[in-house]
Amino acid sequence: MATPMTADEFVAALRAEGLHVVEHAGWRTHNRAGHGAWGDIHGAVIHHTGGSGPGDGDVVYNGRSDLPGPCAHSYLAKSGTVTMTGNGRANHAGGGSPAVLSAVINESYDGVPPATHFHDGSSGAADGNASFYGLEVSNLGTKADAYPAVQYDAAVRWAAAICRHHAWSAKSTIGHKEWSDWKPDPIYSMTQFRADVAARLAHPASWNPGSTTPPEEDDPMAGMTPRQIYDAVWRTDVMTPPDGTATATNPTWAAESVLRDAANQARALRATVQAQGVAITQLAAALAAHNGSVDVDALIERIETAIQGIDVHLTTS
Repeated sequence: MATPMTADEFVAALRAEGLHVVEHAGWRTHNRAGHGAWGDIHGAVIHHTGGSGPGDGDVVYNGRSDLPGPCAHSYLAKSGTVTMTGNGRANHAGGGSPAVLSAVINESYDGVPPATHFHDGSSGAADGNASFYGLEVSNLGTKADAYPAVQYDAAVRWAAAICRHHAWSAKSTIGHKEWSDWKPDPIYSMTQFRADVAARLAHPASWNPGSTTPPEEDDPMAGMTPRQIYDAVWRTDVMTPPDGTATATNPTWAAESVLRDAANQARALRATVQAQGVAITQLAAALAAHNGSVDVDALIERIETAIQGIDVHLTTS
């Protein structure tokens, strides 16, 4: 928890950490003031742009038709150059998990923050744009688009500079994917990223060990018990209900709820089929008792028509 850095403090902190910093024209007064709070500030969020071209920095500054800029406080090019794009509230983190925010504020988690089940627009989501600095890293978000070592090293230095200024630990830095369950960025391991930030914080800002190779993507279930894995796979409430009317009471279902619903429908179908079997047996007995006095062909045709009109289906997705 802290008062946000001034523009001068921000630039000075980054340059002290050894970063090449460029100031986009107008960035010092460019923000989303009037569209929500800004501060107290609690940490920093790492993003990727989803693009990888020379115009990415302008998009981060100006925004898109559906998302006004600035879309972060800084933009990081492949070359490792940091461009300042916003000062104040920025459209970068969006809504996210209150539990993650609490864990960041208190720096109270081991390895990774609590799993998030929130995103922008979720009921009860915390406003990340009020609480976090944001860095947009130029990357497509695919394994085919590698992070150059100089770019990854610059991201570590950017996060370390912020944490150093506010006297935070590396646990005050998270990935967008750890804040919102809608987001995959960045694709590399945030556990290792925080370890690299912590290594920098253990030395003076001038420390220069050389570039670091970006880590592999996190295994989201690493270190989880079988019970926790079961809950994550089967009890996370994120699936569209099989019956549209269910959204009136609960807009999303867990996987185990969908399977339970399918099982209940299967039982109902089995009971219907069994009842029909009994009815057919009784009908056969009645026909035998009236042998010769019933138009069997006409009766069969009526039964076939009735069966074809029965709408029986299972919805499982």
